[in-house]
Amino acid sequence: MRRTAELRDMVRETRLGPGDCIYPLFIVPGEDVKREIGAMPGNYQMSIDVAVRECEEIHQLGIGGIILFGIPAVKDEHASGAYAEHGIVQEAVRAIKRGVPRLVVITDVCNCEYTDHGHCGRVVGNDVDNDTTLDWLTRSAVSHARAGADIVAPSDMMDGRVAAIRKGLDEAGFQKTPILSYAAKYASVFYGPFREAAESAPQFGDRRSYQMDPANAREAMREIALDVEEGADMVMVKPAGPYLDIIRMARDRFDLPLAAYQVSGEFSMIRAAARNGWLDLDRAILESLTSIRRAGADFILTYFAKDVARLIG
Repeated sequence: MRRTAELRDMVRETRLGPGDCIYPLFIVPGEDVKREIGAMPGNYQMSIDVAVRECEEIHQLGIGGIILFGIPAVKDEHASGAYAEHGIVQEAVRAIKRGVPRLVVITDVCNCEYTDHGHCGRVVGNDVDNDTTLDWLTRSAVSHARAGADIVAPSDMMDGRVAAIRKGLDEAGFQKTPILSYAAKYASVFYGPFREAAESAPQFGDRRSYQMDPANAREAMREIALDVEEGADMVMVKPAGPYLDIIRMARDRFDLPLAAYQVSGEFSMIRAAARNGWLDLDRAILESLTSIRRAGADFILTYFAKDVARLIG
C-alpha cells in the first residue's frame, strides 16, 4: 500500500490542509507599513490597511482563520492599550471584518505586548498580581468581542481567567463568543523570535512563575481540566512540536476542540535549517505539521499556513 503516491494517499490516516491552519498576524500603528521580522523570515509587522489586504489573500487561500497580536504606539504599566476601545487590535478587528467578513478572526488576549515591562499583568514587587490582571483580561476580551472578534483567546496563564472572561462576556451580551484558552502554555525557550515580532520581551526576570514548567505533563492535564470547568470552549497546547505527548494526552482525555501552536522558534529553526541546505523546506513543513495533527490537534496556529495552502491547497 506504499508503492505509489495514489495508494499512499488513499490509506493516509492523518490529513492536513489549509483549513486546519490559523495564521498569526502582528499589527502595528501607521499606514502602508510592512516590516519583515528579522528572526522570522517571511513574516511581517503590518499596519491595519496592509493586514486587510493580507486577510483577503488568506481567505482566498482557504486558510482556517487568523489570530491577531497588537503592538501599540505607547506602552504603560497598566497595559491600557490592551483594553482601549479604539486600541490597535480592536481597530484591526473592525477593519478586517468590514473587508473580509467571513474570515474567522481570533484575538490573543494578553498584556505582554502592552506593558512597558513586558510581563503579562500588573507587577507587584517582582511578580505578577493574578487578580488585578484578571480585570484587565476581561476588559480586553469584551472590547475584542464588541469590535467583532469571532473567538477570544486568553494566553496569559493567570489562574481563573477563563471564568472571569466568560462572566464578563456574558454580562456584556456576548454569550455566543467562544473562548479558546491557552490552557497548557509552557515557559518555553521557543518563544524567542515571537518576542522580537511582538516587542514583548520581559524587561526583568522571566515568566516561569506563571507559565508551565516544561518538565510537567500531569500538571498540564490539571490546567486544562480547570479551564474546561471554568467554561473554555476550546483549549490549546503551546508550543506544539516539543509537546506532542501533551497534545496526545489532552486529545485522549478531553472532547473539546484542541488547538496547538507551532510557535516562532519551531518556525525559525525549520526556516534556518532549510536556508542552510540541511532540510528540504517543503517536506519539513508538511512533516512537522502532520505530526501535530497526528498527535491529536484539530487545528494548528502556524506561520506556515500560507505554505500549506501553496503545497496542498
